[in-house]
Parts: sequence; C-alpha cells; structure tokens
Amino acid sequence: METLEKKEQLNELFDIYQSLLTDKQVEYFRYYYQDDYSLQEISDILKVSRNAIFDQLKKVEAHLFSYEEKLNILKRKQKRLEILDQLDESGDLKLIDQLRKLDE
Repeated sequence: METLEKKEQLNELFDIYQSLLTDKQVEYFRYYYQDDYSLQEISDILKVSRNAIFDQLKKVEAHLFSYEEKLNILKRKQKRLEILDQLDESGDLKLIDQLRKLDE
C-alpha cells in the first residue's frame, strides 16, 4: 500500500512534469492516483492487463522522481513558499534576496 505522503508527492510531481510523459502514462496515472481506481478497474476500462498498468505506473513513478532529481523544480517551489511565509511573518527584506538566488 502506498503512503499518503508518497501519493501527495507523486501528484505534485505529476502536476509539474506531466507534459514529459506519454498520453498513456498520463491516463494510467490519473486513473490510479487521482481518481483512485484499482488496477483491476483500470484494466477493465482500458482492456489491458493489470500487469501492464502496474509496469507503466512504476515507470511513471521512476520518471517523475528522475525528473525532479535532475531539475529540482518542486524542491525550489517548496523553498520559495517557505521563504514567502517567513517574509510574510517577519517583513525581513533580506528574504527577497534569497528568493532571487533560488533561480540563479
């Protein structure tokens, strides 16, 4: 069983990197992770084996984690939001410089 944190992380990564996946991978991901269908339900809908769906989902996970490892878009987004929260609380303008440096 997948942990809730892993599902949330995969959904965030999917939102960022879905355009790098095939149409079939996007479809399988949406059914499984967003619509909460079981492998059997997806298999029945798409007329493919459960094993094929499972394999594709594992490839999608690997791709999403690989993209993030190389590009760090989600990591920078989370850091940006953290700094913005700190700025909101403190009003410290030095934090704006930290935001600018994230994209250098």
